[in-house]
Amino acid sequence: MDMNQYLSMFIDESNDHLQSLNEKMLELESNPDDISIVQVIFRSAHTLKGMAATMGFEDLSSLTHQMENVLDLVRNEKLKMQEFIFDTLFRGLDALQSMVEDITQGGEGKADVSSIVADLQSIVRGDFGQGGGSDAKPAAEAQGASTAGAIQLDQYQYSVLEQSIAEGHQVLYVEVAISEDSQLKAARAYMVFDLLERFGEIVKAYPSVQDIEQEKFDRSFSLYYITQKEAAEIQSMILNLSEIGSAQVAALDHETLAQLAAGAKETAASAAPAPAPAPETKAANPAPAAKTPAQQGEHKSGARAGGGTPAPSRTIRVDIDRLDVLMNLLSELLIDRSRMEQLANEVKRADLTETVEHMSRVSSDLQNIVLKLRMVPIDTVFNRFPRMVRDLAKSLDKKIDLVIVGAETELDRTVIDEIGDPLVHLLRNAVDHGVEPVAERVAAGKPETGTVNLRAFHSGNHVFIEIEDDGHGIDRDKVLKKALKNGVVKESEAASMTDEQVYMLLFAPGFSTAEVISDISGRGVGLDVVKSKIESLSGVVSVQSKLGAGTKFSVQMPLTLSIISAMLIKVGAEKYAIPLSSIVETGLIKREQVRELHGYTMIPYRDTHIPLMSLAQLFDIPGFSESDEEETEIVVIRKGDRMAALAVENFIGQSEIVIKNLGKYLPAIQGVAGATILGDGQVALIIDPNAFIK
Repeated sequence: MDMNQYLSMFIDESNDHLQSLNEKMLELESNPDDISIVQVIFRSAHTLKGMAATMGFEDLSSLTHQMENVLDLVRNEKLKMQEFIFDTLFRGLDALQSMVEDITQGGEGKADVSSIVADLQSIVRGDFGQGGGSDAKPAAEAQGASTAGAIQLDQYQYSVLEQSIAEGHQVLYVEVAISEDSQLKAARAYMVFDLLERFGEIVKAYPSVQDIEQEKFDRSFSLYYITQKEAAEIQSMILNLSEIGSAQVAALDHETLAQLAAGAKETAASAAPAPAPAPETKAANPAPAAKTPAQQGEHKSGARAGGGTPAPSRTIRVDIDRLDVLMNLLSELLIDRSRMEQLANEVKRADLTETVEHMSRVSSDLQNIVLKLRMVPIDTVFNRFPRMVRDLAKSLDKKIDLVIVGAETELDRTVIDEIGDPLVHLLRNAVDHGVEPVAERVAAGKPETGTVNLRAFHSGNHVFIEIEDDGHGIDRDKVLKKALKNGVVKESEAASMTDEQVYMLLFAPGFSTAEVISDISGRGVGLDVVKSKIESLSGVVSVQSKLGAGTKFSVQMPLTLSIISAMLIKVGAEKYAIPLSSIVETGLIKREQVRELHGYTMIPYRDTHIPLMSLAQLFDIPGFSESDEEETEIVVIRKGDRMAALAVENFIGQSEIVIKNLGKYLPAIQGVAGATILGDGQVALIIDPNAFIK
């Protein structure tokens, strides 16, 4: 029987089960005595095991079976949940996720999980607290890492390095050895770290920074490093430090990074203890691992509450590529609709006009349905964060409560796919830099447990995502001092900067306020990537903070990136479209109201003055100059709290437009977000108002 036809269904359902397992494990960690949660976890694991066995993925099935043995003891109240059991099961879930990802990439879902299996078996035997597999594991892993000559990266760290290479940063692999005759190897290592932090960001180091500070390392250490400087220059600077024996610096590209990371994993795996889990499993449990389709059906029926006839499914899975094709066909239909409306107005036949109006209503309803088909609840992104925050808080020895509000808020699938990584950066930033350590919070009169709020809500044609912590906030003076030191701003500019402008310096490339080096990234490359990614999605990010009370990052995103409402305008012989979501209002301005102030053209607006920009000058459009007009039409646009006015010749009207990418033939054009095809076949450029407001 050919199972390949079921592969995509297996991958989707496996990811659903793994997400559910992570969520329920976190819930169980908060209520370790709730057996009903264990029952749900057990059933989900049992179904996943059966699916994997049916598809022939024996490694995945075997590991799930070992986890099932532990859960079976817990649900029968023969074993009490405790920290080591939770950590081992979470490690098992991470391994299962890696296997499913390998299958998604065309692999066979194989992995060396012998250390996890050893710990699971020691839990079943009851000797995990007596020097069993749990004690052997760290030593083996440490040996593997040191032998590898390359550092094991988690998924987040690897994605940071990948994105940094894509953004044009230098990603370096650095190995440093302290001289044999050095008496202060920890101090020399600190000098290296201090030097590197001045010119970039350390993503991961081995041994850990804590071990190096306590001199728990053998004179050498290695690290992944992001900078703008060349490898040779970094190597020269390190060797210029006193008592440095050797320094090797290698620049990485996507291919060498993947090879280095893969090599570290393989070496660590080969150094780990390797009992044979599959034979032991079969010996202890005679039931065969592989399940027939009939038995697979038994798994599904066993998961029904109370038995009986199941309710018919109300949902189907649709490949996202098919939705993209549907959206493209709809966009062509909308272009033809505009053309038909234009022709009907010219011909002026009652029956034709009536038919076109009916077609317009039907196509509008179709447009709404297609857009809703592409809308996905943002909880598909949010639901992976509780586990991430839990692991981060544990590694940093902090107590953090993640509160999620508005997970049901919907966004276009294309936005959902892209927004995950920026939110990961912001959350890690809040956990690492925002929320203080327990002792510091207690000293400040705050509760031991810090709170990070993750909120999503609709407002107009936008979705707002806020990440707010109750930590120590951003120190304006500290940020300005570092910015001046790094040359990000000048002395003359610093004094007049508002708090928000100072906070936005955190998004400058390579900027970091971290004083203590840690494996978790600081405010530097991470926030630079956040800003560039959000702006590439036509979004805006802003920061509010109060020293001692906390910080709030706010991300404003468009609901969809495919079809938008826009105002069509004319300037000279050209037509342009401005997204309605960026327009405050339109109006007229008389020539005598225009003022020149400090080299800027300003106009009065409400109770203030705002800059006036000429589209004819910005895009060098012939045939129109507002200086020849007594009155000029303006469009007032907004970006966050700042506003500006664009001078135009005429308003054509409001329209639903389909965004078309300019493709690879044209370079990135300042102020242009894309193009659209109008009803008469003309191409109109879509203006990006964010580019005009700094």
